[in-house]
Amino acid sequence: MKTTALAVAGLCGTAFIGYCIYFDKKRRSHPDFKKKLLEKRRAERDHKEKSTKVVFPDLRNVEEVQKFFLEQVQKGEEFMANGQIEEGVDHLTNAVAVCGQPQQLLSVLQNTLPREVFQLLANNLSTIGERLATSPTMAQVNHPKMGSSVGGGDDASAKITEIIDSVPSPASGDSPTPQQVDESASIIDVDELE
Repeated sequence: MKTTALAVAGLCGTAFIGYCIYFDKKRRSHPDFKKKLLEKRRAERDHKEKSTKVVFPDLRNVEEVQKFFLEQVQKGEEFMANGQIEEGVDHLTNAVAVCGQPQQLLSVLQNTLPREVFQLLANNLSTIGERLATSPTMAQVNHPKMGSSVGGGDDASAKITEIIDSVPSPASGDSPTPQQVDESASIIDVDELE
């Protein structure tokens, strides 16, 4: 009885594994298999990029930043309530990125979130710079208008030039006056020139 049961189980297992191998070989040998597989992976990647790509507001506009902050906190809470922890943490990271007082927000989140979730948030904080690169403010800094650089060179990147006027040292050993010190360290900032 035991031997027939073992033999039947072994035969069924062997038949199942043989069918899996046959089906896999037939699936892979289909002419459109690779094309469909690549399309599926590309669609999944594009969907993931669209869902995770958030455009940050202009950081100089306080109303937009506050609205964005509240939206991100609300979305983060909703995703976490639905069990989608990673998406919720992404939105909370966006909120921390635009928060005026991130240390206070992080201390509140540390006290309210489970330890594992807060650890995910802390790990995501390293991506804040990359996330803020989508901000219109940062886009202007990264891609300034042509001809706005100091010195008129071919380089379109923003430059800060420090001009130091030579201040004669006092002959009697007195320290320079505050006006002389102020004049000796003039800094011209490109943003102030525009």
